[in-house]
Amino acid sequence: MYVKRNYGFWMTFNWSKKPFILGGLYAFLITAAYVSFGLDVSLPWQPMSVLGIAVAFYLGFKNNSSYDRTWEARKIWGGIVNNSRSFGSAVVSFLQSDDAERLARERKALIYRHIVWLTALRYQLRLSRSWEHTEDRVKGLYVPNVCEEYIDRLDKEILPFIRESEVEEILGKSNMATQVLANQARELQRLRDEGFMDDFRHMRMHELLGALYDDQGRSERIKNFPFPRQYASTALWTAVVFCVLLPFGLINTFAEMPGNMIWWTVPFSALITWVFFLMEKIGDYSENPFEGSYNDVPITSISRGIEIDLRQMINDSDIPPPIQEQNGFLM
Repeated sequence: MYVKRNYGFWMTFNWSKKPFILGGLYAFLITAAYVSFGLDVSLPWQPMSVLGIAVAFYLGFKNNSSYDRTWEARKIWGGIVNNSRSFGSAVVSFLQSDDAERLARERKALIYRHIVWLTALRYQLRLSRSWEHTEDRVKGLYVPNVCEEYIDRLDKEILPFIRESEVEEILGKSNMATQVLANQARELQRLRDEGFMDDFRHMRMHELLGALYDDQGRSERIKNFPFPRQYASTALWTAVVFCVLLPFGLINTFAEMPGNMIWWTVPFSALITWVFFLMEKIGDYSENPFEGSYNDVPITSISRGIEIDLRQMINDSDIPPPIQEQNGFLM
């Protein structure tokens, strides 16, 4: 997620310059053929403008739908923040025992396991899908690397929080985050059996686990179900058709002007092509809010914020600082 006030112009242009360059070169060839060889390739502008309006409306529909997916993902993770805080408060207040040392250990174990769930879910959501922009996961000023290595780093990140045997157990599962919550439920039952809480408090904590399962399922729904490809593809190809025909309509307009105004077809074709494909690309990069690119929902930063809150609830030590933005991007 970009956190500065505005994307810089050159930052935006560098991200989307290919349509501008190709549109300008294509328009130059069409215009040169018209001027040098006298080929009458012009088209009336009126039908072109109608086509352009139709494409613009469709791109607007696609972008609104894509934004809805991103905003829903952010709301889901807002719910994870709230439910995590509720779970942490319940751990601190519901568990009771005369053995203060053991009580502190049990509270810490539950909080730590919840942090492991956040980490496992975050890594699962950053796995690649065939429809995502995984080719952009490279380092650089304009394309920052926010992808996370799934297997190579996950075990190292969760080992400080749970036993090695439990790490090996969940790493062998197809959905590790689900298994972590299942282990959490078993631990709550054990604590109930050992008298750390009564039935009412036990059931309330299970309700919180159910809410976390709901949040996980909503995140997985967005991750695993792409924006319908028929809508995405139609937006792309209608923009292509319009931009292919665009120089022919502009030639008709500029040819009626005195002097060498006809050559203005080239920069205006490049500019209009860039604008249409920029709109298409913005929608395209908003479809997948967990793909690990620069317009993601910052789930790494959100997870770190939750970790800080929960560990402060139990007065833990060595609490890490919040995630900081890099080059204006927050993971």
